Amino acid sequence: MQAPAAELTVPETAPTVLFMGDSIGAGLHLAEHQAFPALLQQRLSAAGLPFRLVNASESGRTAAGGAAAIDWSLRTKPDLVVIELGGNDGLRGIPVEETERNLRAMIAASRDAGARVLLLGVRLPPNYGEAAERFDALYPALAKELDVAFVPFFMEGVGGVPELNLADGLHPTAVGHERLADNVEPTLRELLEALPPD
Repeated sequence: MQAPAAELTVPETAPTVLFMGDSIGAGLHLAEHQAFPALLQQRLSAAGLPFRLVNASESGRTAAGGAAAIDWSLRTKPDLVVIELGGNDGLRGIPVEETERNLRAMIAASRDAGARVLLLGVRLPPNYGEAAERFDALYPALAKELDVAFVPFFMEGVGGVPELNLADGLHPTAVGHERLADNVEPTLRELLEALPPD
């Protein structure tokens, strides 16, 4: 098992990044420091872009759960909100319109609180057929319409790759989380660099 990272010293002036995710963001079955939000904090701090991490991800959470929790989570006064939700919606067959409505609500609430938003795109396995096509199209369309920063498929190279997932086939291993961090890091870096100085 990977050794815990040395405790980070985050400057008082560092921005706050709030992650609103599900079991992937929470790093289910892994140590906290192995989940991709913590990996991103470690990497970007080492690169001179430290941030205060608030990982409000929760296993089993749907987009509706995120919309219900967003106002409470925004009390942390984040500069940036990363939304990694919808996978559970798709797997449970929740109507795409409902998922879209809840993602919109989270984006609007985050912006109203003065935070920038990074939307992480989710896709369903191809065997979901037409439902997968409609679901997959939701994220790029929403990101374009609302002009939010976007990672098209944050599970790229991990989803459906057996050796990078635990025995359940759904949740990434520690190495899988490293790959997720690879996928998200360039866009998160750009957003942190673009934040106005305090």
